[in-house]
Amino acid sequence: MKSRLVLLLAGALALAALGAPTPALAADTPGLPGRDNAITDVPGVQVGQVQSTRAPYLTGTTVVHTPRMSVTGVDQRGGAPATKETDLLDPLNSNPGVNAVMLGGSSMYGLSAADGVIRWLEERGEGVPVGSGVAPIVPAADIYDLGRGGDFKARTSPAWGYLAAEAAQEGPVRQGVVGGGTGARAGGLKGGVGTASVVLDDGVVVGAIVVVNAAGSPVDPRDCSLFAARYELAGEFRGLRTPKAKECRPPAQADALPMNTTIAVVATNAPLEKAAAARMAGNSQDGLARAINPIHTLGDGDTIFGVSTGTGTPLRVNNPADSRRLNEIFNAAAETLTRAVGHAMLNAHTVGSATSYCDRYPSSCAKLTALPPTKQGKAPEVTQSTLAAAEQKLNSAPPIPTTDKPDNHPTTGSGTGDTDPAAGTGHKGSTGSTGPGNDPAAGVGTGSEAAGLAGASSPDHSSFSAASDGATAIAAGRLPESTTAEVADASEGEMAVPAASETTYTGFGSAFLLTALLATAGLAAALALRRHRPTA
Repeated sequence: MKSRLVLLLAGALALAALGAPTPALAADTPGLPGRDNAITDVPGVQVGQVQSTRAPYLTGTTVVHTPRMSVTGVDQRGGAPATKETDLLDPLNSNPGVNAVMLGGSSMYGLSAADGVIRWLEERGEGVPVGSGVAPIVPAADIYDLGRGGDFKARTSPAWGYLAAEAAQEGPVRQGVVGGGTGARAGGLKGGVGTASVVLDDGVVVGAIVVVNAAGSPVDPRDCSLFAARYELAGEFRGLRTPKAKECRPPAQADALPMNTTIAVVATNAPLEKAAAARMAGNSQDGLARAINPIHTLGDGDTIFGVSTGTGTPLRVNNPADSRRLNEIFNAAAETLTRAVGHAMLNAHTVGSATSYCDRYPSSCAKLTALPPTKQGKAPEVTQSTLAAAEQKLNSAPPIPTTDKPDNHPTTGSGTGDTDPAAGTGHKGSTGSTGPGNDPAAGVGTGSEAAGLAGASSPDHSSFSAASDGATAIAAGRLPESTTAEVADASEGEMAVPAASETTYTGFGSAFLLTALLATAGLAAALALRRHRPTA
């Protein structure tokens, strides 16, 4: 064993010298599950989960957190998904990666829990730099568990997402009736959360976490064994056996419900481009097909996210030199997801009318040994006090003003209307003109006492002759085509700015018309004189 690890380390150093991708070596045995047989065996992956199993609730939230933004792809096969931000993961789009992925309950209502994850990440400065802050990227998928053991309106909210993110950590992951799988069912049996991992020969680690809530059944109708059992690795199912024939009654599929979804994350520390991450997610759908039958029905919303935490030169799907390694990673992801489905079913317990696999087929689990406490992981129950504390943090945004003060948007504020000649103010007359708003283009100028100068700039930078009272003010204020305007209320000692009066508008119109008529008459007279001028 020691010599094998030495050879692996030497190989990694050689690859580094050649500039090849160098995933971190796992401290586990190649070909076997990682130390916790969980997605958190992948370096750079943490999992947080919360739930409530107390009436009227039976739902929860699972968050896969990557403290270092990770390249992520997605593959969606079911006919009825409840998802969020999946378009960002398309290889054609520019999004660089994700900060977390949420797998939740409460269907479309529960997608709001992702808002709490986003706030938690923002507090830690995690996200794409935007302006003076960050924009955390959190794709999400939810299962349909409404009214399945809990009240239809007892749903998750942003506070649940915040609490799940807050609980994220490395190490063992709680499985069964926890997190996003709390209200899950699968083929008429109780579903839940399952996870698994494997270490590849080159030190790459592949892990998966799944919420099993399938319309199809994870049970082989021929002998009532779990489909996933045949993919067991190193005795991980801890004594699972094929049930006795007398227990193999008509399949549990007869009790299946029509609206379901199985959602998952597969992850690796191999560096992948976004297209390769999406391909890993797509290939992993085969893992679901091996563990559940039928799969991807019109009543399912089966969605898988593929995450890469690796650094260095990414493996690319269009590079033939990368094909062998990519195929090994993709195949491992599919098989690891199959195994994770098996763990979800074995760790679930009966809740109400939803019977667990082990309770339906007791002889199959008679020799099953429990995981030691140090390998069981944590998933805190949501309580009134923890929920209130999270909601208080989420409600810490600046309050909306309740006074009647004008806001600080320039188009509605109060101020002079001649601050920007290029925006159409023209030149200020002898006494000046005023209009509401720091933006003169939105103000209404009076200017009745100002003699405007010719050539005042208009909003489109054209000019015209302003040879009458108020012309400059009209150019500056963009007077509306109405004869009256409301007068802004004065508040807290601020001066209200009056709008143009009917007299101003009418005076300008009359003066302009008179000027035009006089000019026309003068031009006509000049033409007439020229026409009758004696010739030489």
